[in-house]
Amino acid sequence: MTISHLDWAIIGAFFVISLLIGVLTARKAGSSSKEFFLSGRNMPWWLLGVSMVATTFSADTPNLVTDIVRTNGVSGNWVWWAFLLTGMLTVFVYAKLWRRSESTTDLEFYEIRYGGKPAAFLRAFRAIYLGVFFNVVIMATVALAAIKIGGVMLGLSPIETLLIASIVTVIYSSLGGLKGVLLTDFFQFFIAMAGAIWAAIHVLSLPEIGSLDNLLTHPNVSDKLNFIPDLSDANLFVPLLLMPLAIQWWATWYPGAEPGGGGYIAQRMLSAKDEKNAIGATLLFNIAHYGMRPWPWIIIALASLVIFPNISDMQAAFPHIPAGKLGHDLAYSAMLTYLPVGLVGLVLASLIAAVMSTLSTHLNWGSSYVVNDFYQRFIKPQASEKELVLVGRLSTIGLMFLAALLALELNNALEAFNILLQIGAGTGAIFILRWFWWRINAYTEIAGMAISFLVAIFFEKINPAYELIHIEESQAYLKILYGVGITTIGWVLVTLFTQPEQDQVLLSFYRKIKPAAIGWNALLKRYPQEETEQGRLPKEIALMLVGSVMVYAVLFSVGFWIYGERYEATIAAMIALIGGGIILKSWKGLK
Repeated sequence: MTISHLDWAIIGAFFVISLLIGVLTARKAGSSSKEFFLSGRNMPWWLLGVSMVATTFSADTPNLVTDIVRTNGVSGNWVWWAFLLTGMLTVFVYAKLWRRSESTTDLEFYEIRYGGKPAAFLRAFRAIYLGVFFNVVIMATVALAAIKIGGVMLGLSPIETLLIASIVTVIYSSLGGLKGVLLTDFFQFFIAMAGAIWAAIHVLSLPEIGSLDNLLTHPNVSDKLNFIPDLSDANLFVPLLLMPLAIQWWATWYPGAEPGGGGYIAQRMLSAKDEKNAIGATLLFNIAHYGMRPWPWIIIALASLVIFPNISDMQAAFPHIPAGKLGHDLAYSAMLTYLPVGLVGLVLASLIAAVMSTLSTHLNWGSSYVVNDFYQRFIKPQASEKELVLVGRLSTIGLMFLAALLALELNNALEAFNILLQIGAGTGAIFILRWFWWRINAYTEIAGMAISFLVAIFFEKINPAYELIHIEESQAYLKILYGVGITTIGWVLVTLFTQPEQDQVLLSFYRKIKPAAIGWNALLKRYPQEETEQGRLPKEIALMLVGSVMVYAVLFSVGFWIYGERYEATIAAMIALIGGGIILKSWKGLK
């Protein structure tokens, strides 16, 4: 495709503004590690919420959605739509609890909730396991998307793409800290949304498509439109809807959708001005992420089935793309080659924004683990603030380098998504219950982490080689089910057969966090003088369900409107408005 001088000017302006934000925030960010990683705990809900949305608006997300739609239709998106349930649980139950912890990172939580050497080991190990290894895998999937975009739209080699994307991102991330990331995310989000929406509108005007009506009635598309998979086909209904809604949302761990909050979502909540801002930020994130944003990607994915019905069609159109990088996820980038002058620059800038916003967040988040939860805690507790910021900046560079190397070995986003889900299978319930069940201890988390990882290795590497357990390709969801079952049984047994945390550790946590008393009563009976809060958790769970219905109603209202089904769209919109009214009426009592 041809990139005009106007397109290059738009892309160049985007890079300049992103770098300028990093430079302008560098001085304050370098004043202390708390400023570098938490922006002084003074961030407003709207900035944090938009930043969360921008971070999850990664360039690999439209690729993932395209892969899902082309493979399983619109209803296939329930594999990630189901995570709205855990997102709303975070909004109404966990956001305020995280803010009360006043931790620098969510890993610092371990030495608040647990005690002794097991807690210290857990914090140190997960700092490296999540902050480096797991984080590098996530960033590599983002970098893989950048490679495909650069190869299809600009004709760049993988190494050329990675060099361009990495250098700019590392510069503003290492200079500006979290505040630089937040401000850049805010700017990048609107660029990304404008590009996605405008691209979807233009694709519908292509001669091969003709109009939205023509697209929806095309034989390659008409059987892909259902919101719900065919209930009569267990091979579709079970993995695409039943498993995600019944098990996956609470039982698995996935970055950005951690049961109970965590990772960079927790980092945003911890940097909020107060509890209400933490709640507002996560609510805005879930509404925008699940309810408003998916449809431009879905429209382009559906259109790609008309122009590139098979992978071989993309291979013929882009012969310079390595065979190992060809997949259904490549169709999103392939469709963008049809954009006109000017719009190409905006969309490329939007995709670059999507890449950079996600990478910058993961770089800052990962380096916060390396600095706060490993280097300062275990290597050099007496390190000065200046030294901690320096280590944070160096670790930012190192993480980006490792992610770039791994990206060269990956093939598609859906493959990485499934592997990450398998590794986290069975651990989600721990992250939900540890706030409310006094009996959970550090050994619970160690066991859950170790067992889930070993089970993932078995199903992803050992079993395919030796077929010790026969699993049909159409029943691949059984791997997640086995993982959840084995891991959950394992950590429950470990919990019951190991000693609980000492009372002084548990009471210190309870007094600081003030969780609902349910699940703590066995401990609190020994200390009747302790203040307790009864009856709050049922209300919070009820609001979580109301919020989930509200956002799904927004999602389907937009979908019905696109499909031309005005009556259904109106009903869904009314349900969304009722849900929003209930939440607004309950807002004052959320804290």
